[in-house]
Amino acid sequence: MASPNPHRSGFAALIGRPNVGKSTLLNALTGEKLAIVSPKPQTTRNRILGVVTRPEGQVAFIDTPGIHEAKGELNRYMVEAALAAVDDVDLVLFLIEPPGGETPAVSPGNRTILERLQAAKKPTFLVINKIDQISKPALLPLIDLYRKEFPFAEVVPVSAREGDGVDNLFQAVLSHLPEGERLFDAEMLTDQAERAIVAEYIREQVLRHCRQEIPYSAAVLIEEFDESEREPLNPQVKSRLAGLVRIMAVLVVERESQKAIVIGKGGAMLKTIGTDARKSIERLLGTHVYLSLRVKVEDRWSERPEGLKKLGYE
Repeated sequence: MASPNPHRSGFAALIGRPNVGKSTLLNALTGEKLAIVSPKPQTTRNRILGVVTRPEGQVAFIDTPGIHEAKGELNRYMVEAALAAVDDVDLVLFLIEPPGGETPAVSPGNRTILERLQAAKKPTFLVINKIDQISKPALLPLIDLYRKEFPFAEVVPVSAREGDGVDNLFQAVLSHLPEGERLFDAEMLTDQAERAIVAEYIREQVLRHCRQEIPYSAAVLIEEFDESEREPLNPQVKSRLAGLVRIMAVLVVERESQKAIVIGKGGAMLKTIGTDARKSIERLLGTHVYLSLRVKVEDRWSERPEGLKKLGYE
């Protein structure tokens, strides 16, 4: 006799335009900061896996870069990474945010995404994020508008930043996944190596502190990740940093003028980026961190396939 509450597992992709809150939602679902967040668009550059394991099932969520008009090699890489994720999952979560105007409308960018989802023929949720920024009566016309465009399996309003509706979303996702055993060990949270997350934490501070074109021309390479002085974490003393990890990182930009901005007067900007990144890295690793940052120019790396490959975007 079949169990009334079978164990379910599968993959779900977070798809949408830039800045709709996909990374914030991934972090809220997993309870950990796996993806960096920024008010600047195109923050996420790679697919990021976040695994949520509960007694009733396991969901592997895939955060993807925002889908936008792809100009240049890096942007094409990001859009291709996002769209390819649709083909590899059991379920798609299409994120939108409330429109700025009073009359809701499907933007050209969202319409393009819906056309791709129509072709993929995968079960799809409409996830309306940032509901803390819209009144409840205004939600209904928005839902009706999108339901006329696509046969969504579910419509789930959430506020990823506030945590509202996040658990409801998880349970709805789980109910649409196939029955099956866990796909990953119960302890697994992500397939991202610590050094990859560290590189993203550093880039997050570039996004936060630098303006102009710098954030979109910057990449981070971890040259050294020395754990020889690291101590095992004591689960009973989570607040105490134990041991030391030494990290040597290179912040890559495209022009000498950008290098000067990132370093700042007397090295002030680079020091600020390093200090704030180190705090995040220490919380991640649970250890003291010595972080050494230097800046290097790699001419037009974001426009050249070999430049992308050199910096890990393949």
